[in-house]
Formats: sequence, C-alpha cells, structure tokens
Amino acid sequence: MWRAMMWCAAGLLSLIAMWSSGAAASGPPNIVLIVSDDQGYNDLGLLGNGIQTPALDRLAREGIRLTNFYVAWPACTPSRGALLTGRYPQRNGLYDMIRNEAPDYGKKYEPAEYEVTLERIIGMDTREVMIPQLLKQAGYRTAVFGKWDGGSLQRFLPTSRGFDEFYGFVNTGIDYYTHERYGVPSMYRNEAPTEKDKGTYCTYLFEREAVRFANDCLNEPSRPFFLYLPFNAPHGSSALDPSIRSTVQAPEAFQTLYPPVTPETREVENYRYGGPATVVTPEARKRDYRAAVTCMDAAIGSVLTLLEERGVLDDTIVVFFSDNGGSGGADNTPLRGRKGQLWEGGVRVPCLVRWPHGNVPAGRVSDAFLTSLEVLPSLLAAAAVTAPADLVLDGYDWWPTLRGETSSPRQAMFWQRQDDVAARVGSWKLVRQGAEKPRLYNLEIDVGERTDLAAERPAQLHEMNQAVIRWQSEMAESPVRGPFRNY
Repeated sequence: MWRAMMWCAAGLLSLIAMWSSGAAASGPPNIVLIVSDDQGYNDLGLLGNGIQTPALDRLAREGIRLTNFYVAWPACTPSRGALLTGRYPQRNGLYDMIRNEAPDYGKKYEPAEYEVTLERIIGMDTREVMIPQLLKQAGYRTAVFGKWDGGSLQRFLPTSRGFDEFYGFVNTGIDYYTHERYGVPSMYRNEAPTEKDKGTYCTYLFEREAVRFANDCLNEPSRPFFLYLPFNAPHGSSALDPSIRSTVQAPEAFQTLYPPVTPETREVENYRYGGPATVVTPEARKRDYRAAVTCMDAAIGSVLTLLEERGVLDDTIVVFFSDNGGSGGADNTPLRGRKGQLWEGGVRVPCLVRWPHGNVPAGRVSDAFLTSLEVLPSLLAAAAVTAPADLVLDGYDWWPTLRGETSSPRQAMFWQRQDDVAARVGSWKLVRQGAEKPRLYNLEIDVGERTDLAAERPAQLHEMNQAVIRWQSEMAESPVRGPFRNY
C-alpha cells in the first residue's frame, strides 16, 4: 500500500509539472506504443551498421533515444506481459513462454490435438490489469494489431483485456504469409479466427489496420486513442520447412534494398529434425532480417505520416522498443549475448520516445537507467489516470527523467528465467547461470560484460546476492497469479 501511495503522489507531481508547461492543456494525448520482435541493440540506421530504418531514425532525431533501457525478460511472452501490466513477470504470473516444444522437432499438430496443448490453453491471469483497461478511465479508444502472445482462449484475448479492437495472431510466432504457426492457423479478428488475408505479408496487414484505426479515431477527435502495435518482425519465421524456418521472411522489394547474397541456401547434416536439410546461409539470413526490419520501419513511417498529415503527431506520445535482445541476423554490438540470455544482449534493447508537447527534448541521447516496467505508470501519468490504490506496480513515471528534470528513480532491475538469475543494482550487474558460480560486472566500464570481478569484489558480490534474495522473497510473497504457480 505504501508503495502504491508513493507512486500516486509521484504521478500527481508529474501531472502538475505537465499542466504548468501547457503539455496537457488540450486533453489526454494520443498514444502509439510500438514493439518490435527480436531486434538487435545496434539495429538502427543512425548507428551506422548498414541497416535502413528512416522512420525510427526520425523518431530518434525528433525525440529521445535511451541507451540504458531494459525489458523484463529475455524472450517475448513474459516481456510483453510485463510491459502491459507494469509488473515483473514473477509478480503477474506469466514468467515463462506460452509455446509448445514439439514443433521444434518437426511435429505438426492435428487441430483436435492442438486444442488441448499448453500453447492453446494458458494465458495471462485474468486478475491482472493491463494498460488499455486503465486508459479507458480517460475515454481512450484502444486497439492492438500484431503479435498478442498473452493467451488464445477468449478470456485471454485482447478484447477481454481492455482493447476495443484486435487483429493479429495469438501466439509467439507465425509464417509471415500463411499466418500459421507450424501449420496451425493463428490469425484472429477480435475473438474469431480468420484466414481472410492469408497470403499477404503480415507486416502489411498490421500497417493497414493501424492506419485505418488511427484515421477512424481522428474522425472522432473528442476521444483520444491508444494504439498498441506489437510487430512480429524481425522474429524468425515459424514454419516446419527448414528453408523458411531458418530465416526471416521478407518481401522481395525490401530484400533488394540490400546487396545480393550468393549462395542463399546450404545443405546441413544433423539439423534439428535429425537429418539433412536445406537451410538459409548466415549471409542470406542477415539480409532477410534487415529487409524485415526495413519493411516494419516503413509501416511505422506510414503511421507517423498519417498523424503528421492530420496535424496530431506532436500531440501523440510515440514509444518504440524491442521486446528482447536480437537473434538470428541481429546485431547486438557492443553487448554480450542475445535473445534468451540474461547477458546485456538479451535484455538491453533500443528504445525511442517522441512527445514534443510533453517537453521530451528532440535529438537527445540519454543513458538514464529505465525499463519497460516504466511504460504503464508513465502512460497513465500522461493521461491523468490514477492506478487503483491496491495495484502494486514495479515501474516509475519516466517523464521527469526524460525531460531532464531529475535522474531516473530506478536503482535496480532483476531478471529470472528458470534457474538463471541476473540483477543490476546501480552500475553493477550479477549473472548466475544455473548451478554455475555467479559472475559480477561493472557496466559503467564494461558494458560488454567481459571482465568478471566476482573474485576481486567479494563484498559487492555478497551485496548483489542479497539483493536478489530480497527481490525473490518479495515476488514469492505477492498474491499468487497463474498460470504456473500453484493455487
């Protein structure tokens, strides 16, 4: 309760600051929250690695780029659940993946068989409160177009969690053209499965729906809107065919923006299915990955262009980040590790925020320690919405920090994936993989986590271990949430 009261007080002070600056004079801002899938830390065109992202580069020029921004888990399901609830995965209950493992070994489910699998029957606990449910207090129209990954039964679907509209797929990954996950049709319109758009590249579809929804909302300007645009690009394609599965599908028009690759495929032995297979070469996979990112960037550009043409772009909060670290053809330089790991490359991601009328400075690069847990409380503060007094949030209002008025209130962040644990406290980072000895790094001088200081700094190591124990105890004492905990 004390934490909730302090959060409400901080939010009120932030609102007073925005009102005094005139930022909130015209009412609640529109909100566009964009999440990419498995995009690398270094995969922004402005960073000079050869990838083409003009729309994201524009967001960076006209907003703030956060270089010390983290997500709450190194893979999609818990990461996305945490950002929508503002709560650690261990607190909201969705602290591991919603996925079946059998397709990893070539298994194709029959419909009746699939209906009773883990991937079909579990989801975010229905007692959890998400961003759109709270924004409705301020009259927001809400929609999500893209990757849901919060459960596929009706009680778990977006339209049961505060979203007015949903078009997208309900699980962790699909074939970009058939919209199937390892042969299982996965696209939905609101509560109903649909195959109407089968054959069309899904990024184009999410772009279409986002532009349509925003345009419709702007024709009713008395109500603000919240558009959640969680792409599956540039996640690898979820298909049983190894030649598709081993890369990211991307339209030819975007592939040709990058140098040609020869050869594009190769034969390998002992592939995941236990025999020889044709897979895409690493060079072609990198080309396809970049093409998928650039296609996604073009979709983001369409949304920005519409908002600009309708004269509301500067009144709209635009937030972009990746759901976890990059994989496949991604570039996580200079970080160590990748998606699925608790090294920096698995949990530190690119993040951009644009909101001129909220006094977010243009062209600024900030190393403030912030996370995706800050998204919910920050959006509520901007919309003048107060969270329920009994809702324990793990994030903070980031607007004073982004405006340069205060340092970040965040001092620590914790991650756990089964037996792997990591923590950051100040500039110190602890990584413990299973039964291995914990490792200790000073991120201020070693962002690549190359020099283990555990033996040299035993007192600091002890302090970090104690911080983890306290966090784990707090999570364990939270009200129990499904689907994994016993209740």
